[in-house]
Amino acid sequence: MSSENDEPQAAAGAPPEQLALIRETVRKAKAPRARPKTWRGAPLAGELPVARVVVNKGVLHLDQYFDYAVTEELDAAAQPGVRVRVRFGAGSRNVREGRREGGGMIDGFVVERLAESDYVGPLAALADVVSPEPVLSAELLALARAVADRYAGSLADVLQLAVPPRNGRAEGRPSPDPLPPPPAPEPGTWERYGRGPDFLRALAAGRGPRAVWTALPGPHWAQEIARAVGATLASGRGALVVVPDGRGVARVDAALKELLGEGHHAVLTADSGPEKRYRQWLAVRRGSVRAVVGTRAAMFAPVTDLGLVVVWDDGDASLSDDHAPFPHVREVLELRAVQSGCGFLLGGTSTTVEAAQLVASGWARPLAADREQVRRSAPLVRTVGDGDLARDEAARAARLPSLAWGVVRDGLKHGPVLVQVPRRGYVPRLACTRCRAPARCRHCAGPLEAPDQRDLVCAWCGIAEPSWHCAECGGFGLRAQVVGARRTAEELGRAFPDVPVRTSGRDEQVLDRVPGAPALVVSTPGAEPVADGGYAAALLLDGWAMLGRPDLRAGEEALRRWISAASLVRGQEDGGVVAIVAEPTLRPVQALVRWDPVGHAQRELADRAELRFPPVSRMASVAGRPDAVAEFLAAAELPRDAEVLGPVPMAGWDGGPGRAQGRARRGGEAPAGERWERALVRVPPGSGGALARALKEARAARMARSGVEPVRVRVDPVDIG
Repeated sequence: MSSENDEPQAAAGAPPEQLALIRETVRKAKAPRARPKTWRGAPLAGELPVARVVVNKGVLHLDQYFDYAVTEELDAAAQPGVRVRVRFGAGSRNVREGRREGGGMIDGFVVERLAESDYVGPLAALADVVSPEPVLSAELLALARAVADRYAGSLADVLQLAVPPRNGRAEGRPSPDPLPPPPAPEPGTWERYGRGPDFLRALAAGRGPRAVWTALPGPHWAQEIARAVGATLASGRGALVVVPDGRGVARVDAALKELLGEGHHAVLTADSGPEKRYRQWLAVRRGSVRAVVGTRAAMFAPVTDLGLVVVWDDGDASLSDDHAPFPHVREVLELRAVQSGCGFLLGGTSTTVEAAQLVASGWARPLAADREQVRRSAPLVRTVGDGDLARDEAARAARLPSLAWGVVRDGLKHGPVLVQVPRRGYVPRLACTRCRAPARCRHCAGPLEAPDQRDLVCAWCGIAEPSWHCAECGGFGLRAQVVGARRTAEELGRAFPDVPVRTSGRDEQVLDRVPGAPALVVSTPGAEPVADGGYAAALLLDGWAMLGRPDLRAGEEALRRWISAASLVRGQEDGGVVAIVAEPTLRPVQALVRWDPVGHAQRELADRAELRFPPVSRMASVAGRPDAVAEFLAAAELPRDAEVLGPVPMAGWDGGPGRAQGRARRGGEAPAGERWERALVRVPPGSGGALARALKEARAARMARSGVEPVRVRVDPVDIG
């Protein structure tokens, strides 16, 4: 046996030089440090011995900073912004030698270092510094705090969205040296917009213009975003671009590489993988890269000296985060523009009501082309309404009217034709052939589908219905209410046997591009691929299915989907034609025919102002069991000008068996087997902050009590019914 101070004995016959090498290695090796969990008795830092920490605890009644003692050994590493490990929940009675001990280990970030704490009791010591890399800057902390306050959430929840998980291998690699600013680009296709060149010049000069940009149809939007980013980089500042999906990111990424070359921007998407994404994120935080393009999570990217924020297609639902506190990219980038004084560009081929509100309030200026330029760039739009269908013999026997067949036939002579179908699957919605009553499930009253062309199954609970009969008239026959993308592809394939048929959607592969040769491309909304040279024609089917949704945004969303698909079609000068099967007198259809998304958004805004609906007012939803919702609203100290609408049963609740066996529960539905209600709380402009504070305080007080039913609060919900 040998003590810990004894030298290791050489093996028999070991040469002298090997023994000398072993002794030298042992002499130079540092003794393993047994770090005490409580740092009991360890001396504190000579200066600023207190660290203020935000802990990774998302419960609202703990949404505050906590002070910890900093030992001398951790003094150099425990700088503001670094990740730390702390003990939490020890209580004030577990104190030894003036230090609080015990509790569970939890992650956190150092916010600041202090000379003394305003807490009068003993402090626990920082357990460890996870990494000396500062990842939480003061600017990012201020943004996260503002987002949490706006959405009645906790700072810890926002930081989980803002700061990606650590990857040690990526953190250990150095970031490249930053490149010099590129020269300001030429306006290019921005010349098509009256104030487009002025907008770029303002960015290049270091100013912060704010604009709502109604982009012309066609493939140039990605290049135009790239030129706005290039103008910002030319001023020595950074830029941030957020788009809804990875396909859009790839287009902007390619446009930036073509304009600026490699090394000027980083791509932040979930598809990159944790190591690559964190390495790119670190390059941005360290200032090695000044521009970022990414999906939703990139809205918090720590761009140095931010000069421009861009959000594309803000009406896309994927830009609203699914995790608490459910922030929307548009609102977060508005906060960043105000916080840093940078430029703001909200763009899309369509216009949301929120975008129209920004222009109407004077916060941003419109950036659009004149009507003559719009007419040259947009395709010709033709409609097929109920009257046309009633007079059309072909429409009675088949699903597609004669005009639609003609558009497809003529378009295939010149290139690919896009067919947009609002539902995926084979026959997504069925009805009785005798009385036209919707086919409903016996268990939960959900709509019946035929996803595999034979067996009926409930779209809500997933239970099969092998022996259905109509509850209204007793009939056994079924007809399609809405035909899905796969069935549409089969019908078109039989009608045009010599033309290849491609499908793009969630049930199939989502295509990014298709060649410019004649072909039929059947797609669900949002999955339309880009065609080389543009589509010769497009067919928008079952418009009533998109307009008939029971939601305040149904018309706005339908128009956005239609314009997004029609923007992929060649302009009217090049023979591009779009046919839509919808009633032509409806406001969204008229807006598509005139290609006037701005006018539609302005009229929607006027209607909502009269009804006092968002975005003219601020609104929050409170959902839960009926007694929990009533108790919460009674306890909340709402602003005096608050108005409670409801509560009403939540859409999609069934209370019957089998929900857990079927599809996953949607965000607007109650848990399986539970009866939930939802109330809406509305306040006028200027009282949104007070409403968020009141709801947050009420939730915090409720969460601090044990054994109470939870409620779900969402500020500025996307869907309000």
